[in-house]
Amino acid sequence: MANIGSLDAWFLALVQPPALLELAALAACTGLAWLLTALARQSAGEHDTRSIWFGHQVLDGVMFPLLLLSLAYAARAVLLTYGPITVFRVAIPVLVALAVIRLGVKVLQVAFSHAPLVRALERTISWLVWLTVVLWVSGLLPLILEELDTITWHVGESKLSVRTLIEGVLTTGLVLIVALWVSSAIETRLLRSATGSDLSLRKAFSNATRALLVFVGLLVALSVVGIDLTALSVLGGAVGVGIGFGLQKLAASYVSGLVMLTERSVRIGDSVRVDGFEGRITDINARYTVIRALNGRESIVPNEMFISNRIENLSLANSHVSLSTVVSVAYDSDLDQVLQLLTQAAAGQQRVLSEPAPSASLSNFGPDGLELTLNFWIADPENGQLNVRSQVNLAILKALRAHGVEIPVTPRPAQPHRMSG
Repeated sequence: MANIGSLDAWFLALVQPPALLELAALAACTGLAWLLTALARQSAGEHDTRSIWFGHQVLDGVMFPLLLLSLAYAARAVLLTYGPITVFRVAIPVLVALAVIRLGVKVLQVAFSHAPLVRALERTISWLVWLTVVLWVSGLLPLILEELDTITWHVGESKLSVRTLIEGVLTTGLVLIVALWVSSAIETRLLRSATGSDLSLRKAFSNATRALLVFVGLLVALSVVGIDLTALSVLGGAVGVGIGFGLQKLAASYVSGLVMLTERSVRIGDSVRVDGFEGRITDINARYTVIRALNGRESIVPNEMFISNRIENLSLANSHVSLSTVVSVAYDSDLDQVLQLLTQAAAGQQRVLSEPAPSASLSNFGPDGLELTLNFWIADPENGQLNVRSQVNLAILKALRAHGVEIPVTPRPAQPHRMSG
């Protein structure tokens, strides 16, 4: 325990030569930890701001405080061979607090990046850790723990105390943080270079791994606290009954999400049409899928709909999409010339594919002119379809005007004149 005893004696010891030597050793440990972290970051090529080990900067990740704590423990062991220590009696608890806070904060940021309660959890962890450090350094922590151990109550045949409850909560939190850390590392490795169908399958595996690790971590934490895990069988039976009667839709969505990610019938990046809503799949979660339309709107679709309903996947074979536009010209127009102008207007657009090539044909004999249909293909429907059709129509209009091709206009009906009386 890092009890510093009398504050006056401790401050007096700080100005003695051994304390100055400890400060120098602590400064050397800090510089060496910074250098090793920078070298490890450079050698690993890690520049991801969501990295738990390194973070945005050298001092932001978990690597630096863990290295500094390890070097400080080594320096403390060496200095103890020469006599009593002063600075490291306070430095070690502070470094432990820094490592715990940095680990908890980074894991929560990576695992729940968009959760609104992350900031509140970060502050709670920081305050609890620093309060524990103050009690540790002052020597009050053992006294408080002994006092909390005297406050007990019986739950069935088990005897619990406030100290046991606090230790159980801390143990559970630590085990869950480690489980989230491991699952986040696995998810980062799996999704780093995945694209297309591999992305969906790896995301399914990472989600299942995270759920499994959190579940196992929770069981381990409950076992460490002393809770009989056989008592959870009753709770499991109640949850099963609840799923069977009241949570059928929720369970169906989760199972459907697993089936979708395993079968890869739809993948992240596919263009689909679901229940009249057309867009591109941007994310597939365990319960729902996010579809983003070309106008920016997003639809959250339960995964059950992808299994039980008819879904149009516009990108299952490939991402090519066929578009068409209709043009009317006068009956006395040179059709061979007009058809060539239409295909040239479409082929001149950057987004229009050359294979299959644009094609134009006479589709109908209208009351005012000949109706011609131009078909062309694009490979990037996620960038918009109306804009490329507009570009093709403008090119057609310019070409027809340049060659004097008449576009018939339906005359408006004459408005009746009112007789003034």
